[in-house]
This record gives sequence, structure tokens and C-alpha cells, in this order.
Amino acid sequence: MSTQTTPDATDAASRNDDVLLSVEDLVVQFDTDGGTVHAVDGVSFDVREGETLCIVGESGSGKTISCEAITRLFRSPPGFIRGGSVEFDGTDLTSCSDDRLKEYRGNRIAHVFQNPQGALNPVYTIGNQVREAVELHTDLEGSAIRDRVVDLLGEVGIPEPVTHLGDYPHELSGGMKQRVVIAMALAGEPDLLIADEPTTALDVTIQKQILDLLNDVQERHDMSVIFVTHDLGVVAQIADRVLVMYAGKVMERDDVFDLFESPEHPYTAALLDCLPGSGGLEGIPGDLPDPFNPPAGCRFAERCPAVTEECIEGDQPPEYPVGSDDHTVSCVHHAPDGDPGELDGVTGAIGGDES
Repeated sequence: MSTQTTPDATDAASRNDDVLLSVEDLVVQFDTDGGTVHAVDGVSFDVREGETLCIVGESGSGKTISCEAITRLFRSPPGFIRGGSVEFDGTDLTSCSDDRLKEYRGNRIAHVFQNPQGALNPVYTIGNQVREAVELHTDLEGSAIRDRVVDLLGEVGIPEPVTHLGDYPHELSGGMKQRVVIAMALAGEPDLLIADEPTTALDVTIQKQILDLLNDVQERHDMSVIFVTHDLGVVAQIADRVLVMYAGKVMERDDVFDLFESPEHPYTAALLDCLPGSGGLEGIPGDLPDPFNPPAGCRFAERCPAVTEECIEGDQPPEYPVGSDDHTVSCVHHAPDGDPGELDGVTGAIGGDES
């Protein structure tokens, strides 16, 4: 006899079954001569199988460090994971030894970084560098390694890849170099690709080509993708869901279409106002809070046009559901006893439409 469930319960169970990566209450700090930098302060998010999660926010919001913490890519010291968990396919990576973690880096979780020139060694050919990645992450031997290198370069759109095996990085354009870096990331056939602003240093036309390439690669390999960016124009093109970060905290999370249609946090709305054609030419006034001494209350309070006395007291507000569990907002105005109407004219949201 089968057990019937409501559609909402079925959807929730399905989402839980599809979760590949679950980050819970992640805290990352850097001990420096000037004090402790609170880079990531209690961040949680999930990545589901086959989806693209975009993490957005200004420089210094903690996007990159959150992603580097997944496989502990930052130097320790000075960086330390001081709390939380990073569960990947049932294994908490924060409790893994360095040797065990190497089984995940590149094999199941791969990274593509912002600057392809910095990711490639200038004194080795691209053929040798992709070959090294293949040797490190596969059991192939002999001529099969070379064949795999050629296949990878072809897959990422390098024309006549055999003729480019002997090229050095300086002989390639920025877009071609980024394609080589993506080929190296694909060598281990990862389940999760973390792309940290991979198009920022590229021309707009090349940027579009790389985004299309990443989309094709994702579909072909059925990968999950975390895409880190400050460019909401890119987010609109590629995201399934969006995580908005500010000063080491999560401000809002939602489906990409709903987020663009109806942002509920003043910071999200301010970011959207900065998009070309939105009319927000003045940008967001003020600066990020001091990472050595974060303020009480909401991290965005000092720059928020809807700030109240309650916003600057206690801790960062918890994430309150707005309409559904998939859409949450860290804002006192969305608390059960809050008044979302206080945000009218700031976010464009209609006060009182929460369930």
C-alpha cells in the first residue's frame, strides 16, 4: 500500500533527495596581524543535482571564500573554518583529512577561476598542462592520455586541438585560455563545477561564448554548477537559483525569475537598481562594514534606506520565508511581527503578500 502525500510534501522530499552539496552555518575566519577577519559568518546553502546556483554580491561579501571553503583551497593559516559543515554527497568535507580531501578536489569538485592567465603556467604548453590534469585525475595510460587531452580541448571549442598542443598560454587569447582552464577542470569528470567569476576579465562577446560553453558542458555532463559573480546580467542568463551575500551573511535566496521580478531585501533591490537601464546611476551609497569588527544587527543596516532601530540591534536577522521555503529574506521587516509595507518604494514588493 502506497502512502499518499500532498504535492508540497512530495516536492520538498524530491528537493532533499536531489541535494548534492549542503553547506550549513559555515564560518570562515582569517587570523591576521591586524585582527580576525570575519569573512564568512554563518552561511548556509544547498546545491541540487544538475542545477546552477549563482552566488552574488559586492566584492568582499564572502562569495569566493564560501566556495573555496568547500574544498579548503585557502591557506591555513591564516584561514580557518571555525564552524559549520560542508556535506558533499553524504560526506562532511570539513572533517576530512587533507589526503582524503584530495580525492574530491578535481575529481568530483572542480574549480574554474577568474584569471585564466594566473591559472596556467606560462612555461609549459597547454598540451602538457591538460595532460597533467588527465594523469592526476584518471587512470589512463600511454596514447589514451593524449587522446583524452585532444578530446577535452575539442570539447571546450579549441579549433583543431591537435595543432594547439604545443602552444604556450601567451600565444592564446583570453577566451582561449579560459577554455583551456575549463578543459583541465573537466579532466576528472566532476559532479560539481565551481566557477568563480570566470568571465570577468573577458570581452563581452567572449563572455557570452564562455557562458554558452559552460551551459553546454553542464548539460552534456549533467553537472551541478556554483557560479560566483557580481554581474546580475550574467545571473539572469544562467541561474536556476540565486544566493545574495553581503559582508559574510546571506541576505536573500530565491528562484532567479522571482528574485528579479520581486526582490524582497533592500540590498537585492539596490543591486538590481545598478543594472544598466534600471535608472540606478548613483549606485549603493556607503561602504561595506569593517570585516574586523562587524556591526550589531543587520550587516546592511548602515546603507539601508528602510533601516529602523530594530535593524541595528542584536544579531543578523534570521532568514524568514517569503511565500515559500525556497524564498527567504534576512530582514526584520519580514519577521512574523514585522511590517513588509515598510519596504514599499524600496524593493518594489507588495507588503503583506507573504504567506
